[in-house]
Amino acid sequence: MSGLLDVVIKYMLGFTPNTPDKVIEKEWKRRIRNVCKPCWEIRYCPYGPLVEDLPMPRITREEAIKHNEFLKEQLDKGVYTGPKREFFEKNVKEFDPSEYPERRSKLEEECSCIPYGHFCPVFFISEPVTETKEPRRVSKYVPRDMAIRVVRRDGNICQICGRLLLDREIQIDHIVPVSKGGSTTESNLRATCKECNRSKKDRIDFGLIER
Repeated sequence: MSGLLDVVIKYMLGFTPNTPDKVIEKEWKRRIRNVCKPCWEIRYCPYGPLVEDLPMPRITREEAIKHNEFLKEQLDKGVYTGPKREFFEKNVKEFDPSEYPERRSKLEEECSCIPYGHFCPVFFISEPVTETKEPRRVSKYVPRDMAIRVVRRDGNICQICGRLLLDREIQIDHIVPVSKGGSTTESNLRATCKECNRSKKDRIDFGLIER
């Protein structure tokens, strides 16, 4: 991590600017293990415009180069004038691609907001509680009665490949994995076949969450 944006993130997490990246990522992962990201479960952002006050993940080197080329084109066209032109000319002149990462980390991608792109506030609050004040069920264990209700709801059909399954072929999948903060609730569970459940691993089905 580098740059003013990362200093802000480190400060929000309670670290000093000189704290190594590996220390930051290890502690951040520990904090968000049981995090409840509301938009995953209620399917809308309760923070609204407040999320725009948080920083965004770093832009990649490729994105930075494209933006710098765009600024050059705009300057050549004379789009910017006065102090604004001086500001962008300085930015183009001092642009250094090596200051930007080749790719964003997996952690940055997972902690960012799907609609807005900013880091989600919940990853800084990181409390595994709900509005009812009751702890969320974060264990991978699915009670038998809950599993039966999920299977009946899904009609013995794999919710990934659509295959009709025998009872012995059914596995229960966490749509948002427990390792990513998902809870063991009926709304976050679905019936799948063994093959689909294994191939999904601990990935998040963002397409399903956004519907």
